[in-house]
Amino acid sequence: MSMLEDNVKIEVKKIFEKLTNPVKLVVFTQESPIIMPTLECENCKDNRLLMEELAGLNEKISIEIFDFLKDKEKVEKYRIDKIPATVIEGDDDYGIRFFGIPAGYEFSTLIETITFVSQRDTGLNAQIKEKLKTITRPIHIRVFVTLTCPYCPQAAITAFKFAMENKLITAETINSQEFPHLAQKYNVFAVPKTIINETVQFEGSLPEAIFAEKIFSL
Repeated sequence: MSMLEDNVKIEVKKIFEKLTNPVKLVVFTQESPIIMPTLECENCKDNRLLMEELAGLNEKISIEIFDFLKDKEKVEKYRIDKIPATVIEGDDDYGIRFFGIPAGYEFSTLIETITFVSQRDTGLNAQIKEKLKTITRPIHIRVFVTLTCPYCPQAAITAFKFAMENKLITAETINSQEFPHLAQKYNVFAVPKTIINETVQFEGSLPEAIFAEKIFSL
């Protein structure tokens, strides 16, 4: 079963011509309810199929697939606590995580993230890059999104770029509709909603410089 229409594949292939270095998609899934009937992952299969399809569009993209229940060592290594989950790796694990299937508007987030990770260049201005390098303690950024939100990709991409600039920063997107218990826990009534280290919270897509200031307000 194909997840992408032919015209979309053609467009993505054109975008992927910009890829310059290898990128690995590390996918965590669990597709057998026989193993654990209480663990339901409605979009795990579709997420895996989507990532496999993308990996097939360019030789610079590789993929590894792990079972959330069986591959405990990998789950712990990548600190995965929910599925479906996808890690975007370059030369290293940059702390970039998608939780939930990146469809709808989040598909553009996925494609752009793969592209700048492959290019090993976030495109952030020099001032922001230098400031992010001064961070000396762990920063955890959660961006709650929905697949129908046109403003969510920019918030997510900014968080991912920050993560790539400093190993102490991890950034994740969480599909509010796939993880309603988390949306309820963090009082997500509008998206994008960003939470930094469980302390700083804001809604909306902010310019990169202002987003960075939120981190330094901790």
